[in-house]
Amino acid sequence: MHMSHDVNLPDGYRLAFYDKISSTNAEALRLAQGGELSGLWLQAGSQIGGKGRTGRQWRSPSGNLYASLLLHPAVPIARALQLSLLAGIAAHDAIMGLAAGAGKAPDLRLKWPNDILLGGAKIGGVLLETAAQPGGEMPAIIIGTGINLVSAPDELDRPVTSLAANGVSVTPAKAMSALAWATAEWLSLWNCGRAFDNIRSAWLERSQPVGGAISVHIGEDRLSGRFLGIDELGALRMSLASGEERRITAGDVSLGAG
Repeated sequence: MHMSHDVNLPDGYRLAFYDKISSTNAEALRLAQGGELSGLWLQAGSQIGGKGRTGRQWRSPSGNLYASLLLHPAVPIARALQLSLLAGIAAHDAIMGLAAGAGKAPDLRLKWPNDILLGGAKIGGVLLETAAQPGGEMPAIIIGTGINLVSAPDELDRPVTSLAANGVSVTPAKAMSALAWATAEWLSLWNCGRAFDNIRSAWLERSQPVGGAISVHIGEDRLSGRFLGIDELGALRMSLASGEERRITAGDVSLGAG
């Protein structure tokens, strides 16, 4: 591990860079449990134990962005979970900024709860985890973000892509800078959850249009219906064919009838 000098960070943030690590989230969890202070970014050149949501293995070759932010937001855990949506917005905005620098304006959309899609293919994702604190204080929050810059892991169940495949060439250091600045901006707007409406409306602006067909897998069950947006707590709202509205707090979402 060493401190990186190639990355431009906002005031109040630090960065620890690892050439190769099991996963930035796992290391951030370990550091948080040891009392590490808020505002630490961890970045890896490659990961050998990366994972996605629901414990899926996430292949992490060098050249892409693998980063985690350790935070101690002074908010209840239910409110801290809003940070998953905030992290998606920040990743979206960072990618759009990087693409604009290359003269591109990609069709980039957020998919609840934590995927970033470019032209319908996954280009990045967010994994939020919590870490118990010494002395039983409020848990630390770890926001892990992965963005496919040069290559995309082989996911058999969904299309994937990278910025390079879309004509955008960018280094992990430049992407790390873009993500750190976008995240800091949105954390300020979020204001420890007092202004979640800012996050909710920004997320909806970047998601698929309300009314589009979606299906949601919850364990062995599959629900099909229409996307109604997200509620004031960040849960997914959908209407079923029967007209019943459902509020989803955890599940695997597919766009289209699935």
